[in-house]
Amino acid sequence: MSFTKRNTVLSAPRATHTTVQAKTETQLAPGVRPSPLDGRLTTSTGTASLDQLLAGYGGLPLGTCLLVEEQGTTDFSGVLLRYYAAEGLVQGHHVHALGFPPEWGRQLPALAEPDKKSKSAQPAPPPEEKMKIAWRYESLGNGSNVGAAARGDSSTTAIFCHSFDLTKRLITPSCKGTLQMTPTTGPPTLDRAISSSESSPFKLIIKHLQAKLEASPPTVIHRLIIPSLMSPSLYASGCSRPSEILQFLHAVRALLRQYNTSLTALITLPTSLFPRSSGLIRWIELLCDGVVELIPLPASPAATAPPSSSDRANPRAGDQPQGLLRVHTLPVYHEKGGGGAETGSFRENLSFSLSASKGLQIKPYSLPPMEEEEKKEKSPASAIKDGLEF
Repeated sequence: MSFTKRNTVLSAPRATHTTVQAKTETQLAPGVRPSPLDGRLTTSTGTASLDQLLAGYGGLPLGTCLLVEEQGTTDFSGVLLRYYAAEGLVQGHHVHALGFPPEWGRQLPALAEPDKKSKSAQPAPPPEEKMKIAWRYESLGNGSNVGAAARGDSSTTAIFCHSFDLTKRLITPSCKGTLQMTPTTGPPTLDRAISSSESSPFKLIIKHLQAKLEASPPTVIHRLIIPSLMSPSLYASGCSRPSEILQFLHAVRALLRQYNTSLTALITLPTSLFPRSSGLIRWIELLCDGVVELIPLPASPAATAPPSSSDRANPRAGDQPQGLLRVHTLPVYHEKGGGGAETGSFRENLSFSLSASKGLQIKPYSLPPMEEEEKKEKSPASAIKDGLEF
């Protein structure tokens, strides 16, 4: 028989650890932020409009590569590579560039100076009028940084995408990362056959990149630049063989999946030399996570003429589209089965324009208004003639 009082409340034993441990968030590497779509880590391509195009991720997801195809003899894709490399150097990333001469590293654009007029014209709101948002979106904390980067504001501590000036060159104090130039061409030869597997430049590049990734800590971000794939001006003659190029892209894809939190790649391809109708290019597109195509428009006489006083007064004079942009596949989006079924900006007719201060801007394409037809007035003789015929 129990002698315990029935009106006594049995107290639970006290916990030994009364203090609650706070959750320590892992510190992200510079230039990396979680995407607002699914929290996947992304990094900027150096072009804000291209970041917004990548299926809502706000940047290039880590562990993926983007293929930029370009028609004609222009070099808009080369400008994207410069922005991509400059953004990585400013953020402190390791940039690996293939095929470029050493002088290419001294041609990267510098950071744009902040616009003092826009700052004075738009004063900061007082603290009490600051809009409060949900904690899950406030933890991202990068929407204002993107806007500040577009305005050239360097006061923020962590800027995701910087703005660059093509008329100036990137100086050493602004570079926090390292640039590794790897040549891909040997002595000129007419022999397309490669003597041994060890002499293949693609295999040597993969070994060098894998050694760098294994030696660096996980918080260090690496960027791989592959310009003008299979171009005879940058690569040896044997590098254009399908067996060599496909094995190289398979190895790059394997490294991207293995180091999916520290490696991204940007590849360019001249479709004038290698059209998309060939089977090799189709295989290359399948091995890349995202594929976009730049189609430059023929230059008009107004574009080649020097700017006049009326053009400077018109703010839309420098916003004329210089080419069309087609999006074939997007990283992660098409792997999930999107395939362009949902509505998105990439389904629209897109155009791009390049300026020294604003960089490369991607926006929906629309035909300009027919101002000459609207402003044209009929003469009195034609009006009388029209009236008699009516």
